[in-house]
Amino acid sequence: MTVVYEDNHLIVVNKTASEIVQGDKTGDEPLSEVVKRHIKEAYAKPGAVFLGVVHRLDRPVSGLVVFARTSKALTRLNEMFREGDVRKTYWAITRHCPPCGEADLTHWLVRNEKQNKSYAYDREVPGAKKAMLHYKVLARSDNYYLLEVNLMTGRHHQIRCQLAKIGCPIKGDLKYGAQRSNVDGSIGLHARSIAFVHPVSKKPISIEASVPNDKLWKAFENECRSVLP
Repeated sequence: MTVVYEDNHLIVVNKTASEIVQGDKTGDEPLSEVVKRHIKEAYAKPGAVFLGVVHRLDRPVSGLVVFARTSKALTRLNEMFREGDVRKTYWAITRHCPPCGEADLTHWLVRNEKQNKSYAYDREVPGAKKAMLHYKVLARSDNYYLLEVNLMTGRHHQIRCQLAKIGCPIKGDLKYGAQRSNVDGSIGLHARSIAFVHPVSKKPISIEASVPNDKLWKAFENECRSVLP
């Protein structure tokens, strides 16, 4: 992980695809403990370090994760995420081009806990939750497409599931239909940027995370930079 923003109330890191945000059955050290150790060492803090987990990214996904360093920030950030006051933008790499260059997607998702997987439907079905996102094709290479995705809801595996539903599974995402895995176990999904009003200072915060150190990711990042005004 790399720390990309830090103050008395927040810390935001750019996580790698191999890191888990919170502990799970694997027993691997979670990112939350790594961040606690960073705070303890950076500020020579005695005793236990407070750190609130505000949201999560799936293990094979890279990008921005926000943690709260105070209980006040945690309470307010939880409310902001719940109310949709945090703008999260993702980059996704797909093998196939979506039917439109830019569009809104609406599906109804049903989560299967045993499979740790969600299924998308075009209409409402029992137990389903409405899922909405907006995507835009940003760039293409010989074999892949780069999509920018903005979430309007926050559902389990939402981006992975909805893109697969329209025939565009994310690169390396075997669970949702990709033909082959990525060598490092990642999938082509990156939490690129996040924007919100600081829960304590009320100042606008906007943070961007560099993409993974991968040839295809870097090529797409450079292409997008070259077309910026």
